[in-house]
Amino acid sequence: MTTDTRALTRGDCSRKWGRTMKLATLLFYGFALGLVAVGLREVLTGFEEDRCSMTYMFQYPEFRRVPLPHRVARRYPAYGLYLYGEGAYAQETRELQLFGAPVIFLHGNSGSYKQVRSLGSVALRKAESAQGGLHFNVFTVDFNEELVALYGGSLRRQTLFLHESIKAILKLYKHLKTPPQSVVLVGHSMGGLVARALFTLPNFNASLVRLIITQATPHLAPVLVLDHYLRDFYLSLRKKWVQQADELRNVTVLSIGGGHRDYQVRSGLISIPCSPGDPTKLSLVATAVPRTWVSTDHLSIVWCKELVLTTVRAFFDLIDPETRQFTDNQAKKSAVLNHHFVRHPARMLGDTQEASFPIQDAPEAWSEVNSLRLAYRAPKEVEVKYFTFALSSRRKADSHFYCRSNNLDMTSWVYGCVRQNGSSCVHTVDLSNGTELLPLYKVLTLSLSDLSSFTHVVVSAPNVSGKQFTLECEWQRQQSVALSLPVPHVLSLGLTVSEVTVSSSGLFHTIELKHFHEVYQAFRIHIASECKARKVGRSPSVFRMKVPWFFEDVFTTASVPSVAEISGMLHTNRPDNVSSVVLQLHTSPNCQYKVSVRLSLPKMLGQILRFFLPMVPVYTTVTLLLACGGQLSNICKTQRAASMSLVLYKGLQPHKVNLCVYILHILFSCSWLKSTWSLLCLPMMDVAPPIFPDVALDDDTTPCAEWPYLLHPLLYVIGAGVAFWGTVLLRLGVRLVSLILAVLHRSSISRDCGTLRLRTQLLITIFLTILGWKTCGAVPVMAAFALHLYRVLRLQMAERSLRHILNLAPQKHRKHSITEARECNSAPLLSECALWEVKDDLQLHLCLSALLTIPVILSAPSLVYWSRNLGYSTQLDPDPYWPYFVPLCVVYLRLINCNTQKLTNSKLLHPTSFLPLPVSVAMVIFCPMHLYRVTYFLLGALVPLALCCVL
Repeated sequence: MTTDTRALTRGDCSRKWGRTMKLATLLFYGFALGLVAVGLREVLTGFEEDRCSMTYMFQYPEFRRVPLPHRVARRYPAYGLYLYGEGAYAQETRELQLFGAPVIFLHGNSGSYKQVRSLGSVALRKAESAQGGLHFNVFTVDFNEELVALYGGSLRRQTLFLHESIKAILKLYKHLKTPPQSVVLVGHSMGGLVARALFTLPNFNASLVRLIITQATPHLAPVLVLDHYLRDFYLSLRKKWVQQADELRNVTVLSIGGGHRDYQVRSGLISIPCSPGDPTKLSLVATAVPRTWVSTDHLSIVWCKELVLTTVRAFFDLIDPETRQFTDNQAKKSAVLNHHFVRHPARMLGDTQEASFPIQDAPEAWSEVNSLRLAYRAPKEVEVKYFTFALSSRRKADSHFYCRSNNLDMTSWVYGCVRQNGSSCVHTVDLSNGTELLPLYKVLTLSLSDLSSFTHVVVSAPNVSGKQFTLECEWQRQQSVALSLPVPHVLSLGLTVSEVTVSSSGLFHTIELKHFHEVYQAFRIHIASECKARKVGRSPSVFRMKVPWFFEDVFTTASVPSVAEISGMLHTNRPDNVSSVVLQLHTSPNCQYKVSVRLSLPKMLGQILRFFLPMVPVYTTVTLLLACGGQLSNICKTQRAASMSLVLYKGLQPHKVNLCVYILHILFSCSWLKSTWSLLCLPMMDVAPPIFPDVALDDDTTPCAEWPYLLHPLLYVIGAGVAFWGTVLLRLGVRLVSLILAVLHRSSISRDCGTLRLRTQLLITIFLTILGWKTCGAVPVMAAFALHLYRVLRLQMAERSLRHILNLAPQKHRKHSITEARECNSAPLLSECALWEVKDDLQLHLCLSALLTIPVILSAPSLVYWSRNLGYSTQLDPDPYWPYFVPLCVVYLRLINCNTQKLTNSKLLHPTSFLPLPVSVAMVIFCPMHLYRVTYFLLGALVPLALCCVL
């Protein structure tokens, strides 16, 4: 066999192996893309339909601008303060002569001050029927729709402007005999953080704000930390509200989350970091709010009529009738908020408990119930009915008395009664205060151990208005109505089902879902009901997934018989020493309920992305950085650059990265290492987001979440999939743009096309430095990246031109070039060797370009913020990219002239090729919750690479 034949055979084997590797790579990254697509689909669409009712304005809304002192208006030209009004009220307040109670609405990230319309309009409509002319003056602050969730540099400025606005508002009431001394703040999204940040100001009088209501506000931690200003803002809040909690005991804060429909701010983040057991700080999800019971997305939580009505009702109950302003009584504020947002007892707040009921009614109105259950349907005509239940005969056999009603208007309906010698009640006590309002029923459960001082329980069911209602009561034994059901393990992959059948004829049952307490768990819970006999008008069922450690309950109603489905997903992890999730079934009597629980892989992927999406960019960067390291290693060994798909495949090293992370995680659990690390003023590990309610994670503490070891490899695969398909789009974009550029630009066939002379680089660096100093640090970074991208486009054009020229060249010349492929220095300009050089440089710069895209993406929010505020200032202050945009620009410009020949001749190439792995490990440890640190670590890897092009 000749040498040429052996070479051709090796070439064929190499091509076959390359095609096999390419196919395996596509299959693997196609699988990763499928995981991302399924997870994102569940995050964006895998929830209940929007059941919120829209709020409408009955009259044209008007926004009256409130004048501010000249120094304030000059200092904050982009901000404004407005008074909301409609119709006659807007005309009455034209001169800003105000008599109501002040409420201020604060919009969130990229929000509008006009979002106050829902709250303001509903408050005006409610005031029309209020007694004594009580009403509110609803103000709104315009923060110029700033992107404060992505750029934290303006949060402090917004806080200072809010302080000035509060002082200006209170001055409008000086003409009143009893002017208000405080305002109520309603903050949406980041507006809630600005409200709490008032108390971090050194000269702020804490008595100016006594009540804050926040909607979908990430109190526990930011969704994304793209600059250190946002981190510092959260740290100052945490320091004030956790470490100095005693000073803020008189400030009541209610935080409301939207539920699973809100994919922008997950509801686990709405928990307020505070000291344990603080009754003035309350966090809950809208699905658990009485008379609301719906999940809202990030914007609809502002206009959702059910939630807005609940908020306005609470406002009217918070008014002191004497001062006609919001009460300062802390106990009353807590009672009102618990009444409307936590446990509605189906009575109006302030109703006095009736000490007795009219026992002089006719004897036929009284009925003594001797059976285990009462089922009563009121007739259409007016009728008065009282049902008595003897306690003496049930104390040993039963433990609880359960009663529920549908459409019964009475607020006081269950009483404790004391009888003597068979007489009528000589003493009664209203027991209705423990009533709980559910979507279809009001329910009361009494423990018999608490009724030892009574002889009977009396249920009042008068049909005074002739309105039909149902009443059902029964004796219960807790042991017989409480069941347990272990949920399937997460490794069951949805192949196993846990089932239990409730065949009792009772009205209420509980099923403890054992081992269901982690946020990455996700189940489909099916409840199928069947009845022995068909019955017209059978009571519907209400199913409640109750989470003991957080107010995130979910309600589902279903007719009987039917099949209902509940999405079993959590917003927070279970703290220690707390029971698992409980499924409460308010059932129809004489029916059978089959409950089945199956693991849902799509929903579990959705939960992982919902909680760990900020970690995906880190793993994407790690994949690109390891691919770059693999490219450098390949150049060092073979003096050739490999294709992007091959280096991405070889750069997939989750075993190396995650093994180091696990080892370091174990080491950082040692107290001596943690204390030593803190003495060096270095940040601690940052490997998981906060997932526990009411837990504040400091920047100097290790996250307390222990996650399965399979989670990080899964996130690695997802991040690698994003990196691979991102580079595919990059290559397609380069080819497309290069075709367009070829029409406007003359192509070159040299590997040095698009490079810059040293003097030109120096002048551009100086220009970009001045430009970044005068405008925004992201601007020169974008410009430097554009210059590097121009180099990639020129290489793509050169590669296409050389390929076309060689395809037209004589076969003799092409064979001659192949035989001399390894003697590139002596090869002619139009040769296969020249084509290989351009291809190698193109693959190298495509790999670099994908990596250089990461700082550009991270700097984009500050660039967008700067561009939207150009009308007020040409300089971004403060600038998160100052001053390290200078080394970024220098690195970008130096890498423009980089090629495989310079790297091959560099003495630093070999040690530099080993650098990406430790940098990647450091990224996974320190960057998941602080994405802005990614740029720091990238500079640590890119600076030595830039030096390889020089030394």
